[in-house]
Amino acid sequence: MGKGGAYLTVAAEEVEKLRRRNGELEREMEEMKKEMIQLWRRTVVAEEAEERLCSQLAELEVESLDQAREYESRIHFLVDQISRLSSSSLEVVVMNS
Repeated sequence: MGKGGAYLTVAAEEVEKLRRRNGELEREMEEMKKEMIQLWRRTVVAEEAEERLCSQLAELEVESLDQAREYESRIHFLVDQISRLSSSSLEVVVMNS
């Protein structure tokens, strides 16, 4: 029975090593889960921020387009006024000649 006891001791040591390793792996897995949850939360926050930025950008694009149209309209108005004034000035010059 001498050899049988030695095998049981070795087997018990192996079992204990496996239990310790299993515990280590479980702790690592829990830590990885925590990290994954943190990354997921950060991803959600980043996605929400991206949506807000896209919305703000769209608003700015609409606003800039409105301003460009207003400026273009104002330029056309001013060009028309200059054209009329130039025509009037020419008529005055011709009449005075």
